Amino acid sequence: MYDFDSNLVVVSGPSGAGKDTIVSRLLEKDDSFSLSVSATTRAPRGEEVDGENYYFLTVEQFEEKISNNGFVEYAKYGSNYYGTLKCDVEARIENGKTVILVIEVNGAANIKKLYPGSLSIFVMPPSETVLENRLRNRQTDSEEAILKRMDIAKTEISRSKDYDYIVINDELDKAVEDAYEIIKNQRK
Repeated sequence: MYDFDSNLVVVSGPSGAGKDTIVSRLLEKDDSFSLSVSATTRAPRGEEVDGENYYFLTVEQFEEKISNNGFVEYAKYGSNYYGTLKCDVEARIENGKTVILVIEVNGAANIKKLYPGSLSIFVMPPSETVLENRLRNRQTDSEEAILKRMDIAKTEISRSKDYDYIVINDELDKAVEDAYEIIKNQRK
């Protein structure tokens, strides 16, 4: 098996913690970082491009890749599969990139089992109140959806102890710099 543990970074955190924003800033800051593109069986939305936003696969294609050990992690949400293609990650690393995966806690645990030398960072909100305010300020979810996200967040936060590092996103620039230093030090 190709050993790419040291150039594999997993970033997780509850919805609203700021993990996508932090990772976007990291990608702008260092062109040796590369964001993994997930595969999914859901249909493209709006202007999404195959291979850029997601790799769009049929259920049959996805299940064949599962059978052939083609994912570093995958999960089924509702009626759709989502996963990280092993070939995509390996190709990026072979091209000298540090690959960042933004995935949920169960997928992160699977990555750590398969690649124990990978780096895991949990993005933590400064408080439950701040997290709830961030979710409400998005104005994209119903009250029921916000409460469900908060319940999920509590479970995810309880698993933050399983990560190599926790970055508290109280002040965005500092959180980005903290994550950047962690990744750069890991690669040395």
